[in-house]
Amino acid sequence: MAVCARLCGVGPARGCRRRGAAREQRRGGAGDSEPDTDPEEAGGGGATEDEEAAERIEGGRSAPHPAEAGPAGRAPLSLLELPPELLVQIFGSLPGTDLPSLARVCTTFRRILRTDTIWRRRCREEYGVCENLRKLEITGVSCRDVYAKLLHRYRHILGLWQPDIGPYGGLLNVVVDGLFIIGWMYLPPHDPHVDDPMRFKPLFRIHLMERKCATVECMYGHKGPHNGHIQIVKKDEFSTKCNQTDHHRMSGGRQEEFRTWLREEWGRTLEDIFHEHMQELILMKFIYTSQYDNCLTYRRIYLPPSSPDDLIKPGLFKGTYGSHGLEIVMLSFHGKKAKGTKITGDPNIPAGQQTVEIDLAHPLQLPDIENLRDFSELSRIVLEVQEQVRREEQEQEHRQEEEDRSQQAASQPAAKPLGGEGAEGEETAAGAEGTTQDKAPASQPFVLPMGVISRNEDYPRTCRICFYGTGLIAGHGFTSPERTPGVFVLFDEDRFGFIWLELKSFSLYSRIKVSFQNAEAPSREAFDEMLKNIQSLAT
Repeated sequence: MAVCARLCGVGPARGCRRRGAAREQRRGGAGDSEPDTDPEEAGGGGATEDEEAAERIEGGRSAPHPAEAGPAGRAPLSLLELPPELLVQIFGSLPGTDLPSLARVCTTFRRILRTDTIWRRRCREEYGVCENLRKLEITGVSCRDVYAKLLHRYRHILGLWQPDIGPYGGLLNVVVDGLFIIGWMYLPPHDPHVDDPMRFKPLFRIHLMERKCATVECMYGHKGPHNGHIQIVKKDEFSTKCNQTDHHRMSGGRQEEFRTWLREEWGRTLEDIFHEHMQELILMKFIYTSQYDNCLTYRRIYLPPSSPDDLIKPGLFKGTYGSHGLEIVMLSFHGKKAKGTKITGDPNIPAGQQTVEIDLAHPLQLPDIENLRDFSELSRIVLEVQEQVRREEQEQEHRQEEEDRSQQAASQPAAKPLGGEGAEGEETAAGAEGTTQDKAPASQPFVLPMGVISRNEDYPRTCRICFYGTGLIAGHGFTSPERTPGVFVLFDEDRFGFIWLELKSFSLYSRIKVSFQNAEAPSREAFDEMLKNIQSLAT
């Protein structure tokens, strides 16, 4: 703003130096470019709602600036000498959050900033609103209203969120959709069609159509939009509340609500599900989730950052989990490890827990296709690698203890050679890993061993490479959790699988191909902290 002030001719006392002969030459008397000495005059006849909204963006209110005398008879070059239409173009290119400060320079700037063209451009460039905003004139709502009272006010809830629904979690994507801000709940496709696209339904929407204040509406239920409320609790957390939960009820009572929910959630009726345990799990989920009535707390989640060294592009995947159906998992890479974190969960392994961990330093060489059908042969290979990993971890712990003792015993870092060896060892391991991946064939035949259960028999019959990994299993209510050995199978850029040895089951994962906006982590540290937080909440 200091630059704008100097260009305008505003001096240290924040007044306008344009006076005397220069003003008479241009305007023949007092005009709109006079110092902003009267708040009501500067606001165009009082502090309108437009002004208050724009001032709230900046967090302050306008204040009159006294005039400052300048050298008589000289008019310095300034922005005020430019045509108004050019000033509209210049101001429209500035971030919307800077414009209220610009309005405090002088009355002319304030008057020009009431031009809707400026705010229409800010709505389009900052929030992607491509609608014809001119139709708002019919309702008496300006583009400035849309920017200040809708888009800017609720900008903090845009992006990806995980609802706090006990062990089940979820994936909410809040986006600007035309002249609305809509919260879409993303649902996996019906089990077991893991390659089908995601489903989604609106949970709430915010709009500014008929009144000059944003309206929050709950979209849950089958009776159309109704009154709702949103509260931004703190940074990266907000909550929703439905003020008319009677709109969620159906005339047929809970039985009709359950049948409707079952068709939406599973794409079938209860009579189509013959497995008794699966029926119990479905009924339990309906009872648990329906009690919230769309009164939920959401916590922000980020998409995992990527690196050129990653095995595949990290991101969100949908995977098969036996009787629990399809669940959403986030795949992220952490050096020599890859982690699969549940975004949605179940009563055994809740959302937020790390469902699989892949050891990228230990690739597996699968036997030929005939021997691969033998489950005992695959188990033998995996258990040998598990023992190797255990020995390496023990050796690493021993080296660490020796290094700690050496550092305590000597004033100089005598443990440096040890540290160097460790680093060398790590580099060698990394090199071996890279060599193994380079030497791995582009594709090799793959088939599930006899006795391994898969919800989806339509899995790929070739794979790129396999790694040793561990999967998290637990009893109902996340009791007695333990990590058990398994096989990570990479099929292609968008699909991978995991063989759970102890459960003799196979999970197939397929990438969620949705371009999520406002979901990038500001830093690697912020992403790691987010993972830690959602796991601690699940625990």
